[in-house]
Amino acid sequence: MDYLRLGQRIRRQRKLMGLTQKEVAERAGISLPFYGHIERGTRKASLETTVDIANALGVSTDMLLQDSLDVMTKPLASDACLSEHSRALLTDIVGVLREHDVSRA
Repeated sequence: MDYLRLGQRIRRQRKLMGLTQKEVAERAGISLPFYGHIERGTRKASLETTVDIANALGVSTDMLLQDSLDVMTKPLASDACLSEHSRALLTDIVGVLREHDVSRA
């Protein structure tokens, strides 16, 4: 698991939402110093804390952990039959669906 990239995604989402570190830490129920370490990738968050941060930011945990999942970094055997154009289209579709996920509204 790449904790540095996880922290970068958390920081990017926090800034997109216009929140301070203190606001996200309070929403997630963790201390500000610990939250700062998570954003910098110098401390590891438990699964429960990662879920709390995702909820505080209004995103899914899969968005935060996306490059930590093997399925996202290793092509599936079934991907071999898809053209590069088809894979790009599917990636775009997934992005649009995530942006319009009504469960996050």
